[in-house]
This record gives sequence, structure tokens and C-alpha cells, in this order.
Amino acid sequence: MNTQKVLDDIDKIYQMWSRGELGGEVMPEDANPHIDISSLENYLYFTLPMALNYQRNSYTLWESANKTYNDPETRFVFNPKEVVNRDFTEVQEALVKYRVALQKQKQTEIWLKLCHTFVDLYDGDIRKMFIELDHDVNKIRDFIQKKNKTRFPYLSGIKLCNYWLFVIYQYTDEKYKNIEDLTVAPDTHVVRGTHRLGLITDEELNRSDVQELVIKRWNEVLKNSKYKPIDIHTPLWLWSRNGFIEIK
Repeated sequence: MNTQKVLDDIDKIYQMWSRGELGGEVMPEDANPHIDISSLENYLYFTLPMALNYQRNSYTLWESANKTYNDPETRFVFNPKEVVNRDFTEVQEALVKYRVALQKQKQTEIWLKLCHTFVDLYDGDIRKMFIELDHDVNKIRDFIQKKNKTRFPYLSGIKLCNYWLFVIYQYTDEKYKNIEDLTVAPDTHVVRGTHRLGLITDEELNRSDVQELVIKRWNEVLKNSKYKPIDIHTPLWLWSRNGFIEIK
């Protein structure tokens, strides 16, 4: 691996993104009801659908979430206190109506589990978690991924946890401590882009721990550089999604 070449390439990709050459003027999460960024409703809007964001088109997911929120009959699913007091069938029907949930049984169960977690631990207000954990990226990630993994289905995953923290940072008023420790979110596009740049080999691309490898390599390469790992997530994601436009 030629570290300097990777740094040069990622700098060019970042500049291409800054100039709008990779697209991305509209990101998936931009499909939102534009609630007050500091409100509980806004934090919940960008949290609950994230747990269903696997093996599907992100743009479609967030369009579905936006429709669900804007429909008075289905908006209740974004209120954990109300969700836990509704029948399973009611919650399921509301999540399926605009296809927030594609796997109606499993994904309704995930949504309900998270709502119970937020009600049990924080009286429904997830903002309290950030306060209790001192807004520290490492404490938050440790709390979700290690200490309470079963309470946060899918949100505790390697990819989703990092990406969710990034989205919260981008779309709410949350300000983290140790933001430099927020890693890339190794979804399919980021993994492919990392491989394309030579940070992982063909063999490593097919390993079961490829997500951990991607995080590790970017942490190593970007250490002491002008970029934090999370800075390069969106440019790298768009570069892959757009078919690896020639770096210039």
C-alpha cells in the first residue's frame, strides 16, 4: 500500500466532491420533514429508520420515512412512548404503509425493540443518552456496541452505528467530543472505494472482517493528516456510487 498515493487520491476525490463533480447535492437523509434540529422528534426521525437501513436503497428508505412522518395516521411510529402502547399490528401496518419496513415481521420487531429501549432507559428521549455519555463518540459507541448491544438491534452494527452517529452529527444540533474518532461507515460503497484505492487487497475484500479492516486502514492512513476519517465518508461513497469517476 502506497500511503502517500492514497492520501493524494483521496484529496483529489474530496476536491471533486467539493466542486460538485460527484453529485450528492441531495443525499438520502435530505428527504426529511425539516423539523427543528434540536427537537426530540428530529433526533428520533434520524434514528429509528437507520436501524432498517441494510441491504436496501438508502434514498428509497428515507423517502418512505418522510412520507410516514408526514402522514398523520402513521406519524406515531416516531414516538417511542406511543409505539410501546400500541398493538403490534398497528405499528406493523404503519411501517408497511409507505414501505419503511420491507420485512414486516422482523423489521417491526426491530423498531419496537428500539422504542422500548428508549422508553426504558431515557423515558423516550434519546437526547438524554448523549448527555449522560458526555457527548463522547467513544463512550456512545462503547455503550451501544458493547455494553447494550442487544438493546440496539442493527443500530449497534459496525457500519450502521458509525453512520448513524455521522447522520446525527450532520442533521441535528449534537456536537461530539472526540469527533476525530468517528470512523468511516464501511458500507458497500465505502468498502468498494477503499478496495479501489488499494487500501485492501482482493483477498481482504472477501473476508468476513472486511468492515473492521476498512475502518482500521483509514484510521491508519488519515492519522496526522488534514482529514478526520468521517470527512471522507461521503466523497468516497459518492465516488463508488457513481462508478468510480476518473480521479483528477
